[in-house]
Amino acid sequence: MSTTNTASVKRACDACHRRKVRCDGKLRCNNCENSALTCTYNAIPQKKGPKGSRAKVISELRRAQRTPRSYAPDPGQLALINQNHGIVSTTSMPPMQTQHSSFARTPGLLNPQTIDSCLDFFFRNMYPTMPILNRARLQQQLPLLDQSPELYCLICSLCAFMCIQGMQSLGDDNPTSSSTHGRILLDEALRVRKSFDHVETASSHSVMTSFFFFGCYFGLDKHATAWYHLREATTLAQILGMQDESGYMMGDALDMALKRRLFWLLFVTERAYALQRHRPLTLHSTIALPTIEADSPESVELSGFLHLVNLFRPFDDTFVGLWNKSRTDCSTAWLSQLQEQLATALPVYLDSTEVQAADLRTSQQWLRTMVWKLSIQNGFLLPNTTDTSMTLKFPLEIARDLVGVTAQLSRSSMEVHGIGLIEKIFDVASTLTEVMSCMPLAPSTFEFGPRDYLTQCLSLISTLRGGDSRFLPLLLAQIDKDLPALMNAPQTAPQLQWDALGLPPPQAGPVEGRVEELFDSASSTNGSSILDSPEALLLDNFEYPPLKLEESGLAWGQLRPQQQQGQKFEDNMVYWDSLGGGGPEGLGAGGII
Repeated sequence: MSTTNTASVKRACDACHRRKVRCDGKLRCNNCENSALTCTYNAIPQKKGPKGSRAKVISELRRAQRTPRSYAPDPGQLALINQNHGIVSTTSMPPMQTQHSSFARTPGLLNPQTIDSCLDFFFRNMYPTMPILNRARLQQQLPLLDQSPELYCLICSLCAFMCIQGMQSLGDDNPTSSSTHGRILLDEALRVRKSFDHVETASSHSVMTSFFFFGCYFGLDKHATAWYHLREATTLAQILGMQDESGYMMGDALDMALKRRLFWLLFVTERAYALQRHRPLTLHSTIALPTIEADSPESVELSGFLHLVNLFRPFDDTFVGLWNKSRTDCSTAWLSQLQEQLATALPVYLDSTEVQAADLRTSQQWLRTMVWKLSIQNGFLLPNTTDTSMTLKFPLEIARDLVGVTAQLSRSSMEVHGIGLIEKIFDVASTLTEVMSCMPLAPSTFEFGPRDYLTQCLSLISTLRGGDSRFLPLLLAQIDKDLPALMNAPQTAPQLQWDALGLPPPQAGPVEGRVEELFDSASSTNGSSILDSPEALLLDNFEYPPLKLEESGLAWGQLRPQQQQGQKFEDNMVYWDSLGGGGPEGLGAGGII
């Protein structure tokens, strides 16, 4: 039998013979092509059997061919993919021998239009934050999509991630929503991945596919499954030796550069998710950072990416262990130093894209909130100190800075990051609400204050895509519970501007003792606490920090509250009692602590 695509044979292929239809005798006949079947000539000719339902036969053939099975190796068709992506086999068998030359993909699901649209969006918007793919290299491999299930799973998972993020429009002629289409693509990638051993034949593509699976399930709010795939991605990265600098000494220079960036992207993602969901770490700072060539066209993007890595590097096993309460060696000096490091981690003017700036500035304020929460968890807040990061009012300063930086960002630059960025804004606003409930409400002034910061956070969450359905109801419920005076006492505490937000005001409830709830049982891990006695925390000289903008632009991440004369509270004594025990577990409605 000829190996050309047009050579005919003297008998029908196996599928046409089984279906009792005329076969054109090509190596891949038209009938199999149209029915998305694998065309083979393996069956031994037999006498014709009784005629049956052709539709039933097609269904049986499809079910049989979609069952995970072993395929004969075809090194010639997959040599380019293996060469370009360094497929590694943990056995003595050559890598190409473990790849499949054919697999069953759902017809018409991942069409060229969908691929081009999703890739366009990724490289235009997501690439600066995830610089792990090269478009020219990817375009060269797309013709082999039908021959490589691993490449197919990568493209499928990437497109699913773009759709589930809610950014990728599939066109007016497609009645299926982007999110629904993304779930279908996700299911397809998961199904095809079961047809080959992606662990024993791990590659960078395998790691990226698992990472995109994580992104999909994170967007779908399925965090157990999201964590599973993130841990799968980090495990595959370790199987490939991405944590070892010696693994980058040989190979294609572009592949090594992309692999290094992939490791650091996983490094950052794992730390962010560990703080959000109290998870342990697996990756550590064991290899060199990506380098930026002087004449590189990607110098701005890589500069922003390096800023992101450096922002998360201090959150190592020590911090995560304290955060997860598996360690107890925390100190005020260490936390204060970490806050100072975060405050100066980013320059005033970032050499990055706007999309990167949105992620960097928001993450910076969110991380400052996380460190403050660890301070209160260990009972380290001090009533009289010049270090504002160790005071109860510090979340007001963080919220002020967050409102200042987001005011300079476009909505599209924030929406690109999906629900993850909105969750960080929610955490800051939730902590602000908790702290405001512990403090007397100041009379209205012309300066920006905590109410204004909270209003701006509400506005952001309600207008950014996805925030109104998931996080806005949570924050409104918390405000209704913790700050009823904002709705009930217009004479002394003007209401939040619900009309301006297009939202109905929540129903106010009874005022409760929020300090007792916030600080109850707030003892440090060594048994001592600033709250060991029912003495009052005196808030003399406390003033809401005003929003300060420089004529040359906002000094992002470096604003500090100014000590100025202004309105002081008549009644500024805050009391609590019944102190002792385990720590402020209720702080933050976002489930962070």
